[in-house]
Amino acid sequence: MQRKKMHQRLKNLSVAPQTSSITEEQRKQLCALLGDVELSLLYKASVHGYQDSAFHQRCDHQGPTLLVAYNHSGYIFGGYTSVDYTQCFQDIVDKEAFLFSFQGGVPVRININSEFSARYDDTGMPNFGEQLFFCYRNRPVVHHQGGDVFNYRARVNAFNFSPATLYGNDTNLRECEVYKVEQIPQISAKMTPWRNVLWTAKRRAELMEMIRNYKPLVTSVSRVRILMIGPVGAGKSSFFNSINSIFMGRITSKAMSGSAGTSLTTQFRTYPVKDGREGKPLPFVLCDTMGLEEQTGAGLDIEDISSILQGHIPDRYKFNPITPSQPKEQKASRPASLKEKIHCVVYMIDTTKISLMSDKLQEKLTTIRRKVNSLGITQMVLMTKIDEACPEVEKDLQSLYVSSYIKSKVQEVSSRLGVPVSCVLPVKNYSQELELELNCDVLLLTALQQMLNFADDYLDDVCSMEDKPK
Repeated sequence: MQRKKMHQRLKNLSVAPQTSSITEEQRKQLCALLGDVELSLLYKASVHGYQDSAFHQRCDHQGPTLLVAYNHSGYIFGGYTSVDYTQCFQDIVDKEAFLFSFQGGVPVRININSEFSARYDDTGMPNFGEQLFFCYRNRPVVHHQGGDVFNYRARVNAFNFSPATLYGNDTNLRECEVYKVEQIPQISAKMTPWRNVLWTAKRRAELMEMIRNYKPLVTSVSRVRILMIGPVGAGKSSFFNSINSIFMGRITSKAMSGSAGTSLTTQFRTYPVKDGREGKPLPFVLCDTMGLEEQTGAGLDIEDISSILQGHIPDRYKFNPITPSQPKEQKASRPASLKEKIHCVVYMIDTTKISLMSDKLQEKLTTIRRKVNSLGITQMVLMTKIDEACPEVEKDLQSLYVSSYIKSKVQEVSSRLGVPVSCVLPVKNYSQELELELNCDVLLLTALQQMLNFADDYLDDVCSMEDKPK
């Protein structure tokens, strides 16, 4: 009788429902760290037990996996490995491995320092860098192997992290889950492009000629002014450098760009672009601003944006995030003319960070959009770093408009920022290249041509308002 009851308990355990503990929003954010993937729950400690045998029974030979742990202090943290668990008793080389922890509602990624010490694969529960042990000794705890203790086989710390930051020094787990990570097929030979682009030298030449010959609708405006707004590191300065490179016929780096944590642009800059080294200025000016940051008193202030839109901020004005500009001081003795105002606003968004956008940053962008709307200025979005977001696009830029992942990101940014899908354009800026590339040029020039069209829409609207009887 006792054996029968034991058998029934084991049977109930094996069929117990496996419900994921992460929310749908957290799932999306974790997937954003990994690309276009699906997560399938393999192992749940509260259901299958904290024993190493239960873990290996369900997780061995499953390919890439993501471990998600939850402690009693509310921390959600874990790690990713792209290499199978096989109980091979070897150091695992895995340059894609990383740790993560949700901080401020967003998962912060801690990349591996050495690809030679990602983890040690044995019969025990999972570890990362032999520094962080989950379900340590078959118990619901996480164990950190000392602050300065390193992997004695690889002789180097695999991950640099603070237990206080990663999991609040609370070693007691209430749950531990392991997910199988599967790439979603993004490109199919039978897929119809969701946008049509001619990837030819002829089309590049046509776009360049259209831009050269463009004339704003209003004669008093010789060059339309396009304002670029976006978070730190989204690629505003890089976009100007890329457009300048195309018309110069070589890679240029006139505007300061990079990947620093705070904005490299500290001034309001207006960048004209010449048609070649000795050529005349082209009929547009790209206006670069300080990057947006979610913290109050950091990054570009919304009041500064309002002054820029209305033409009250001069070139090379130095931003002060704590004290916004005073429009009256910038106006001098007269209001700004139409040619000094902004005619089109472009939001630059890093494709790899769309799902990781914080509520505070999204609120800032929404506030800016409302202000731009109130002035009747046309708006569009450029999604940058598409090659970093999608491996297939990185291999072949022409696969951009048959990528289901990029399409989903276009739809997501459209929803988050409240702009039509038709106003969202994916682009790739020049960053590491030493030579110009046809496909990259076509995307950048298509985006610029659309900006000129949108500027004309704004100018047309202004003319219509002026023609109305008073």
